[in-house]
Amino acid sequence: MAQQSFLSEILARIAGAGRGRPQAAENTANSLVSLCHSLLRDVSEAEGLKISRQILDIYAAADVAEKEAFFSAVSQEFGPDDAALSAAVADWTPGDIDAARALHFVAEPQTQELIRTINRVPGATAELVAMRADLLALAKQNPQLRGLDSDFQHLFASWFNRGFLEMRQINWSTSAQILEKVITYEAVHEIADWDDLHQRVGDPDRMLFAFFHPAMPDDPLIFVEVALLSEVPDAIGPILAADRKRTDLDTATVATFYSISNCHAGLRGVSFGNFLIKQVVAELQKLRPNLKTFVTLSPVPGFRKWVAQSLQNGDALLSDTDKETLSELGEHDLPQDDFITQLAARFLTRAKRASGTVADPVAHFHLGNGATLLRIHPGADLSLRGTENSWGVMVNYLYDGETIEQNHQAYASDHDVSASPRVTALSKG
Repeated sequence: MAQQSFLSEILARIAGAGRGRPQAAENTANSLVSLCHSLLRDVSEAEGLKISRQILDIYAAADVAEKEAFFSAVSQEFGPDDAALSAAVADWTPGDIDAARALHFVAEPQTQELIRTINRVPGATAELVAMRADLLALAKQNPQLRGLDSDFQHLFASWFNRGFLEMRQINWSTSAQILEKVITYEAVHEIADWDDLHQRVGDPDRMLFAFFHPAMPDDPLIFVEVALLSEVPDAIGPILAADRKRTDLDTATVATFYSISNCHAGLRGVSFGNFLIKQVVAELQKLRPNLKTFVTLSPVPGFRKWVAQSLQNGDALLSDTDKETLSELGEHDLPQDDFITQLAARFLTRAKRASGTVADPVAHFHLGNGATLLRIHPGADLSLRGTENSWGVMVNYLYDGETIEQNHQAYASDHDVSASPRVTALSKG
């Protein structure tokens, strides 16, 4: 009863305090940190579950300033045990595996044990994923929180290991709760309404596959939408159109992944999209042996941003003629097809980050998975988002089972881009 009263008192204090005021944020953070210290003491399992639930409830009621104060306090107060770490360092000598192992364990920040302990509460995994989404947003402006985020990411990489994930096909008989989340999470091509959703998951020539985790059984982590076609597509409109002509499954030879959506910001940096695509390919080959070609129809979200930065800062990949042509374009003008196709090929294959990987995030994802950049299509997505990001350019990445591993190794080791002869020629034009 005393703990329940304490929780009620804290929640009342949060509700009554002037939200956003420094003192209110500090008070809430202090209350949460006090509970966290209590949780890591030697308490009973039942007591630990109660305290963990209190932490999650108080955090959920907190505002942005209170959450930031809490994260800052945790990152400062829950580091490694300095005395134990110093002793372990003193005991270690090169080649002493047991001493190295002991050093590894005492070097772990207490934040990781705190997160693991909170996660014992039923349903806590989803709440911790949402908590990390808040932390990521705050860490953009507060670099001191990035160490705490690395603790979350380290644990999530283990918790959401591929071995724990279950792939399911989502169809029209799937629960409404999950279908509603698909509508909400779709991040590439907005789902307009339930009729639009029905054709994406209910039509025989359309399929949707998702990964789920046992701790979040009704909440997809990532999903991919698939169109079964008779040829490699060159535009998104015919795939999404409500009045489209349905593909005869007997003539369908091409499986097109036209939308891949990560569902939780709190799982950023935890990679399982590559596993999903490869498993979907294997599943489709079993379900539809007549499917021979597996491609994407992908956006190029970094294209216009790169062009704008290159015009401003200078880039050897842009010639004087390129710069002149681009400077003459109005905000809503579309470049000529030949020009924009060559420029896109150059961007996708030759524009690199400091790390050596390609600049476009979608290209990096597929090339890293072992795909080949197959074709470039101007005017393929004339939606507002498509034109704002890439002047409507979309591309096909080919997943060829015979070359995936070779391509993956070449990109991972030397950042070599696997591209078709046509795209390679365009990139040098």
